[in-house]
Amino acid sequence: MTSFSTAVLTAAIVCNGLLAGTFFAFAVSVVPGLRHVDDATYATAFRAINRAILNGWFLSVFMGAPVLAVVAAVLRPDGTAFVWLVVGAAGAIATFAITAAVNVPLNQRLDAAPTDSPTALAEARRAFEPRWNRAHLIRTLTSVAGAVSLTLAVVV
Repeated sequence: MTSFSTAVLTAAIVCNGLLAGTFFAFAVSVVPGLRHVDDATYATAFRAINRAILNGWFLSVFMGAPVLAVVAAVLRPDGTAFVWLVVGAAGAIATFAITAAVNVPLNQRLDAAPTDSPTALAEARRAFEPRWNRAHLIRTLTSVAGAVSLTLAVVV
């Protein structure tokens, strides 16, 4: 492997691993915790999380994960299993696509939803929580699959 292709693949593994870890931790701690709070707390907490996650650290990992995975597959570093590079890139792309197509629009709808009454809060949560959690679980699985596959490309 050239040092450039090694660096790209290493960065792809790190970014995809960080993303998978973030999504996994959220799925097994934050999502179950929020199930037990009232609607007002749920909306307030989720809105705050959605604002906080839009930062340079997270966005560089989130955007870098699929880009680096695809570049690593294109470079096809010597000594790597190409099929695992492709599967890793597909997992990273799927994670990005699910987030962009489902989670982000739901985040935006929750942010814009009226929450000035108990009924409005309940409706905002009802329109958000089941779909968001389902998409989040799927993107958690695709991100873990992407990270594992990129790693397998090196060790298989």
